[in-house]
Amino acid sequence: MTSPRILLLPGWQNSGPGHWQTRWEALHGFERLQQDDWWWPRRGDWMARLEDSLLDDPRPTVLVAHSLGCHLVAAWAAHTRHADRVAAALLVAPPDLERPDAPPQVQGWAPVSRQALPMPATAVLSADDPFSDAARCLQTAADWGCEITSLGAAGHINGDSGLGDWPEGQDLLRALLRRAGLPTQLPGDPRHG
Repeated sequence: MTSPRILLLPGWQNSGPGHWQTRWEALHGFERLQQDDWWWPRRGDWMARLEDSLLDDPRPTVLVAHSLGCHLVAAWAAHTRHADRVAAALLVAPPDLERPDAPPQVQGWAPVSRQALPMPATAVLSADDPFSDAARCLQTAADWGCEITSLGAAGHINGDSGLGDWPEGQDLLRALLRRAGLPTQLPGDPRHG
């Protein structure tokens, strides 16, 4: 069975050196989707970049998104004719983009796409995410049809959350791969799932 391509989708302002996405990129060789503008993200531009990347690689792709990257998956899935290119999606800490105090840089992403995702998906949520009320975040993940995991109080599940390589997240990724019928051993990882 072909090993999937793992594509990291950072959120607004990208993922810095202490972020688990950056650590996974170094640890496992996962690919990061690069955007032209991390500071003033335009939904259409980000969706086009994701679409082009998926069409350029024939392997089944698993999306591993953080923050605004979660909304990229939902917006892309609602508009693409190529949803079959994505085998599964891990969505970590989706922010509430419709709250009145959302930063002006991301207000163009509202209204949020709420239709069910066409692939197996797991949403990982935090009870004290400063960018999303827990109840709204839970509702968004349910609208998307995600299996939901709560980490308790973990902030925005980013570099400031003190997760290091985030082994629990890697286990969630392996479980998602298993659900999607894909090999569960991650590149550069001696453990088998």
